[in-house]
Amino acid sequence: MTKQIYPCLWFDGQAKAAAEHYCSIFKDSKITAENPIVVGFELKGNKFMALNGGPKYKFTPATSFVIECDSQTEIDYYWEKLGEGVKYDQCGWLDDKFGVSWQIVPVVLGKLMADPAKAPRVVEAFMKMSKFDIQQLENA
Repeated sequence: MTKQIYPCLWFDGQAKAAAEHYCSIFKDSKITAENPIVVGFELKGNKFMALNGGPKYKFTPATSFVIECDSQTEIDYYWEKLGEGVKYDQCGWLDDKFGVSWQIVPVVLGKLMADPAKAPRVVEAFMKMSKFDIQQLENA
């Protein structure tokens, strides 16, 4: 296989609006193709397809996109831009205005969870969080 695997996101007539919204948030992103049914776009070099498929299917948190952030500033940025006026959940999860689920997580979380002595305290700390707070995780 020589071609990339990429997601197709099913929207109810909002494919172009969603693609434009995501491209406005992620640097190095662009719309690559467009017709009345499908909008192709790239986010930070990752290919996506947005489909105007109608009202039959809806997004669920069973499928989400993970954004690994190096800093609290990055976490705050994506939390604000993707989460504007939407549903927030525990542990860095949110559903954006199109219903797509995102996990906005600090890169350092993997390192903190790898420490067997610290991991239980880190879990206890982040289970109380909606948006991740790196300083609180490191202090756990």
